[in-house]
Amino acid sequence: MMHEHLMKSLGDVARTARERLQMNQAAIAKNAGISPAVYGRIERGHMMPAVPTLRKIAVALSISADVLLGISPKEVAKKMEDPPPEGDLSPELRRLVRTLKTWPDAKIKLLSGFAKLLDSVQVLDSEPEK
Repeated sequence: MMHEHLMKSLGDVARTARERLQMNQAAIAKNAGISPAVYGRIERGHMMPAVPTLRKIAVALSISADVLLGISPKEVAKKMEDPPPEGDLSPELRRLVRTLKTWPDAKIKLLSGFAKLLDSVQVLDSEPEK
């Protein structure tokens, strides 16, 4: 099911990008070096292109392969040198994650045990009842 959703999504994005360029399917197919019939099947969500073909289509449509695949900037690093993204973590959690990345495994294991213990304890509300 996920595969079918990805094919449809990729096709929808490709169509939108092609229309933005005011080009027809045959022109994009020619620029990508594939047959118009194959490009049409991809755009209709009936076919998943191979990786080399996906790259050619992205270049022909003047968009990133990330855009074609529906990958958001929060999901991946922009460059290989960048650290992996930490998603939608709060600033406090990001600081904690950065700190934990420097700890040895033994220290992490100890903290994990403490976190499990703390998770099982019911914390009283800090505000007094009215």
